[in-house]
Amino acid sequence: MPLFDLQDLYAFLALSEHGSFRYAAEAICISQSALSRRIEKLETALGVRLFERTTRRVTLTQTGRAFAPKAQHLLSEFEDALDGISDRAAFGNGMVTVACVPSAANFFMPQVISQFRLRFPKARIKVIDTSAGNVYSAVQNHQADFGLSFLSEIASEVVFTPLVHERYLAVCRRDDPLAQRNNLSWQEFFNRDYIWLDKISGNRHLLDGALNDVGPRRTAVCETRHVTTMLGMVDAGLGIAAIPAMALPAYAHHALVSIPLVEPEVKRQVGLIKKAGRALPPLAAELEKAITDFYHPTA
Repeated sequence: MPLFDLQDLYAFLALSEHGSFRYAAEAICISQSALSRRIEKLETALGVRLFERTTRRVTLTQTGRAFAPKAQHLLSEFEDALDGISDRAAFGNGMVTVACVPSAANFFMPQVISQFRLRFPKARIKVIDTSAGNVYSAVQNHQADFGLSFLSEIASEVVFTPLVHERYLAVCRRDDPLAQRNNLSWQEFFNRDYIWLDKISGNRHLLDGALNDVGPRRTAVCETRHVTTMLGMVDAGLGIAAIPAMALPAYAHHALVSIPLVEPEVKRQVGLIKKAGRALPPLAAELEKAITDFYHPTA
């Protein structure tokens, strides 16, 4: 019987969650071709078809749906067993997996991880950069030790610990006349060429609720799923965009300038997400503390 390994199971769960080879591959940081090979290897080993593939979407077969919770349980048991072995290989040598929204993964997390590795140079960090809803799912399903996201509907299985209220900013190129402004109203924003978020984005859902009374609006030049993609489009001169403050670096960006958005001032609450009733492994707890200290330094 052909063999498969744990990475094949992680690939299976990622594809079952995202329903897309592209987004599943991004979530577990491998190429689409590598993901496809892992799925084919697992299906061959089991002798069953786990997914139905179409040109638009990938869905689980009946066998795949039955196998998914068993695969998740197997991986959870394995990870729990690792947690108890010498505090994960003498504490500083282990792996920490954190799920976070892309707006946090682009600039914020690299800063934190860089400082963290000065203390724990042998630590390995896996960042699952994905949508807010998927961050919650990754924590619930034990795919991540903890998560970093903004507040949304909270399931009873997870605990949200607030870190910071951050405001939304307009971002434009440095050579745009808007770069000289001290602030910009949302109505002025919508009267410009702008890039907006796709309806399935958590940020879009938050903004739609906060800006319900602002209008009329021009049609967006382009819509995208992630804030980080919008930054590239602004840099290319396609228009301006509205982003949470965390999506830009603390230092001055080489090409882009941010402007506070007003009338109204819109904020989101960003925090840490943990599985209820589950203590973090020691190394993961240290990374969680490093993130907390970034916003609330201890004496």
